[in-house]
Amino acid sequence: MSAEEAVDVEDPVGYFLEDMGYHGKHERTRAAYERVLRAFEAFLDSRGVAGPRAADRRACLAWVASLREEYAESTVATYASYCNRFYSYMTQVGAFDANPMTLVVEEMDETIDADPTRREVTVARMREFVAGIRHPLDRAVVLVLLKTGLRVGELCNLDLRDVALAHAGVREAYPDLGTRGRLDGRPDTLFVDPDVSAGEAANGEVRSASNKRKRVTLVPVDDELRRALARWLAIRPDARSEADPLFCSTSGSWGARLTPEMVRKTVETYARDAGWYRTGGGAAENVTPHYFRHFFTTHLRDRTGDRGVVKYLRGDVADDVIDTYTHNWGDRVRDVYLANVYDLL
Repeated sequence: MSAEEAVDVEDPVGYFLEDMGYHGKHERTRAAYERVLRAFEAFLDSRGVAGPRAADRRACLAWVASLREEYAESTVATYASYCNRFYSYMTQVGAFDANPMTLVVEEMDETIDADPTRREVTVARMREFVAGIRHPLDRAVVLVLLKTGLRVGELCNLDLRDVALAHAGVREAYPDLGTRGRLDGRPDTLFVDPDVSAGEAANGEVRSASNKRKRVTLVPVDDELRRALARWLAIRPDARSEADPLFCSTSGSWGARLTPEMVRKTVETYARDAGWYRTGGGAAENVTPHYFRHFFTTHLRDRTGDRGVVKYLRGDVADDVIDTYTHNWGDRVRDVYLANVYDLL
């Protein structure tokens, strides 16, 4: 459809939902988007705004503020991401001229992991923690979380095709490793796919967790993480799933894709041993997979002084910013990351 045709869309929300169906999104996902976007339309109508196309940044800010009166912050962030994705898509197809949610979402992202009451762990102390993890699977999982800032669900969703490793012998043992087209010419890189949703099939397997990203993210792999992944792949059991997950169980669920609950339990075990986890303790006290994302954000941001690179790696930036970093991935993101990422081994 051309931009000229798209401009005349009478029901933008309906158009967007219909396209979601064409793209294979599950009915439950479309229903969730419809509920939020129709409520957004109703809010705009109550303020005399003639639909989403006419909304500006202040109208979107007012909507987010109204959500905070009723919902928890995590829910507000989810609803804002739905609206942002809607605007991004409608802008790309030419139905809207601009995305007024871009700055709103960026401002919301700036507050992530800013809680000064969180446990503070130095890089040196985290290095001691990692040294106590001997099992190749557990060490590789923890290092991915600490060195990439991936969410636990995003880690669990990685398949062999999403991982490019320039390590002798690994590619021969795993010919499907790093076969994503976007990984061509980009060794030692993780591909994080935004189009993976809980309850929907991806690469032929129904997933139990979602990747909460706005766009594809290419995350560099440094020497330490490459060696840890190669060591894990050397003992990795045959996977049960034809999707070939990167991480699969070596215990009771032998060969099954790791789940977020499995990873949380593993991290909890090591954190308890380190005195970093207490039953009943909150986010300010307990070290969890999400804490590792906080650790990544804090320490890499302090080392680089470049919030844009860190936000790109976290998957938080809006379309206009992420396009810049994607375009300059080879000479900006990767170079900045490899020059500043902390050693943990």
